[in-house]
Amino acid sequence: MTIQRKNELIAQLVALLGEIIEADSTQDVQEEASSTVEMLTIKECTEVVKGVSESAIRKLIRNEEIPHIRTGNGKRGKILVKKTDLISYFGN
Repeated sequence: MTIQRKNELIAQLVALLGEIIEADSTQDVQEEASSTVEMLTIKECTEVVKGVSESAIRKLIRNEEIPHIRTGNGKRGKILVKKTDLISYFGN
């Protein structure tokens, strides 16, 4: 094998590795974007699950059937629910 042929093969390998690295970094960005958590207010919950009232969502939260967090201070804090938790609850 000549030196010129070896250099051509090395150049091809470098190009292939560059494509693989670029594809991996694109996949990492897509995975990071898909791992974003979407939180919903009670009103937004009723828009995602048609036919369920705000009071029904509040009752499910109060009975701890749907996981939630409360932002802000005390009872005046906003209640937020993960979209995935809401969909999985009604999907079962």
